[in-house]
Amino acid sequence: MILNDFLKALRQIGDPAFLGVLALGIGLTVVLLVAFYLGFVGLVGWFVPDSFSLPWIGEIAWVDDALSWAGIPLILVLSIFLMVPVASAFTGLFLDRIAAAVEARHYPHLPPAREVGIVEGLADGLKFLGVILLANILALVLYFTPAAPFIFWGLNGYLLGREYAQLVALRRNTAAGARAFRKENSGQILVAGVLMAVPLTIPVVNLLVPVLGAATFTHLYHRISAAAELRARSG
Repeated sequence: MILNDFLKALRQIGDPAFLGVLALGIGLTVVLLVAFYLGFVGLVGWFVPDSFSLPWIGEIAWVDDALSWAGIPLILVLSIFLMVPVASAFTGLFLDRIAAAVEARHYPHLPPAREVGIVEGLADGLKFLGVILLANILALVLYFTPAAPFIFWGLNGYLLGREYAQLVALRRNTAAGARAFRKENSGQILVAGVLMAVPLTIPVVNLLVPVLGAATFTHLYHRISAAAELRARSG
């Protein structure tokens, strides 16, 4: 059923609302990576002199340039890990557009959703950004072990699933109701979160994850809610 939720989301990828959020995500990602690279170059320029002399070798003036160029592949590798906070941050800001587009196409019978204010959405997004950054920094040492992919997928699958489920449920519930939904369906939410975390390690494909994640969890939420309502009526 979770795979079906994902396939429904994938089939809607050409929706203008999806493409608009995707364009915003690519822009934010590029800005973040450029900022990291410029910060790296700035640190190199701060700590490494333009030139220095070594005994028997003479003056050396290329070390800072070499380190600056070496920063490009370093940032590309780090982008795999940076995509997690980027994905989480901008999804929290623009989730409503994706969820509204999914509901308009697949669930037109629903009443209007509760509007999540910009301040509320921004606060939730920034709070989760801090949590996921801290978690990945603490797990950084483990990422250099053979189990790194599984640690990355498990950790970020849990965190992404928790956040996506909370954000989607908040559109139709109070904060307490959203938390209850997340706790009652933790197994499905974890599996769906891992499904979203795996593509984060694939360059270019990882740019689609926030959009597909928000859409997938919108389908997941409505599928579970419909099943619960059916059980309540029959019971």
